[in-house]
Amino acid sequence: MKVLFVHQNFPGQFRSLAPALVRRGDTVVAMGMNNFPGSPGIRYVHSTPKYSTATDGHPWTRDFDSKVIRADATYKSAMKLREEGFEPDVIITHPGWGESLFLKTVWPNAALGLYCEFYYNADGADMDFDPEFPTGSFEENSCRLLVKNAGNILQMPQADGGIAPTRWQAASFPQPFRDRITVVHDGIDTDRVKPNPAIGIQLNQDVRLSRDDEIITFVNRNLEPYRGYHIFMRSLPELLARRPNARVLIVGGDEVSYGAAPPQGTSWRNIFLKEVKDDIDMSRVHFLGKIPYDKFLGLLAISTVHVYLTYPFVLSWSLIESMAMECAIVASDTAPVREAIDDGKQGVLVPFFDKAALINAVCGLLDDPDRRAQLGANARKRAVADYDLRSVCLPRQIEWVDSLVAGRQTPPAKKKRKK
Repeated sequence: MKVLFVHQNFPGQFRSLAPALVRRGDTVVAMGMNNFPGSPGIRYVHSTPKYSTATDGHPWTRDFDSKVIRADATYKSAMKLREEGFEPDVIITHPGWGESLFLKTVWPNAALGLYCEFYYNADGADMDFDPEFPTGSFEENSCRLLVKNAGNILQMPQADGGIAPTRWQAASFPQPFRDRITVVHDGIDTDRVKPNPAIGIQLNQDVRLSRDDEIITFVNRNLEPYRGYHIFMRSLPELLARRPNARVLIVGGDEVSYGAAPPQGTSWRNIFLKEVKDDIDMSRVHFLGKIPYDKFLGLLAISTVHVYLTYPFVLSWSLIESMAMECAIVASDTAPVREAIDDGKQGVLVPFFDKAALINAVCGLLDDPDRRAQLGANARKRAVADYDLRSVCLPRQIEWVDSLVAGRQTPPAKKKRKK
C-alpha cells in the first residue's frame, strides 16, 4: 500500500504510525513545511509557501488566508509527485493548518483520513471558559469561529473518515461527520514511560533530588492560561507556606501554544510569576524551561504530587505520561481530563478555578503516601489498558488506515486529466 502523510510539522501525531507502516512493508511518503531530519523508509517532501499572509484585510480572514497559502504550496509539491508516478492509496493528514485542502484534486481516487484534533465551538469548550480572559460575545465568537473552522468544513466532505485521540475531542465535531470519526489515542510507550524509583535528578551544582524529597511538579509545553499556569502560580504562596520542605519543579517554555498572546514584550510566565514572587521562597521554585524527554521522565519519576490543569481543550500527552509513571495526580475537573481520570481512582479532580481546593488536594496527598501509591498504581493500570502504544493504540490506528482503503476498493472511474 502507498501512504501519504501530510502534516505541517511532520511527524507530529503520526510519529509512531508512519514508521509502523514502513515496517510492515508499505511505501510511505510524507509532506510538510518543517525541517524533518528524516526517518528510515520515509521519503520526505518539503513544501515552501510562495505567498505571505495578507495583513491589511479583515483579521478573521488571516487564518484562512494562511491555510490557502499552505494548501497551494502543498498542492504544487503534490503535482510534482504525481508527475513522478506516485499515486497514494490513502492520504492521512492533520487538516488544522490547511495543507491538504486541495489534495483530492490531485488524487481523487485516494482515500482521505483526517486527524480530528479539535473543532472550535463558541460554547461548551475553551471559548469564554475563563472570565479573566474574555473573548467577546457569543454571537461574535460564533462568527469568528465559523471562519476559523473553514479548513475543517471544506475537508470533511472530501474525507472517508477521521481519527481523534479522545471521545471529547471527537464530539467537538459536527454531525454528520462526527459519526465517521474513530477514537484512538496517539499512544504512550508504557514500556519506556514507567516508574523508576531509583532515579535522581541534578537540578544544579548544589541540589540533587530523589523520591525521598517532597516534590510538586507542573508541566506544560508552554506556560500559559489554557493549561492553568495562572491558577497554579497563585496557589504557590499558601502551598509553600503549608509545605516548608516542598520544592516546585515547573517545566515549560515562554511561547504561546494556545489562546491569546500576552502583552508585547512580556510572557505569561513572567506576568504570573511577578504576581507572587514576593510572597514565595524562590529558592524552592525551579523553572526548568523546555527539557529533553528523558529528563522529563526523570522529573515525573521523582514527583510526589503532579498537577495538571487545562481548559476544556485538547488533552496533553503529558497527562497520560504522568499516569503511566504512577504519579499521584491532582488535575482540573474539566471534560477532557474526566475521560482519562475518575475522581478518587486514578487521581484527584478539583474545579479549575478553585485555588483552595487545589491547595488542599495537593497537601492532602503529600500527607498520605498510601493514597498516593494507590492512585499512582490505578493511574498506570488505566494508562496501560487504554493508552499503551504497542498493544492498544498502534494496532487500532493501523486498522483505521486499512479501513479507509477497504472502503474505497471500488473507486469511481478516473476522470481524464488535461495535459
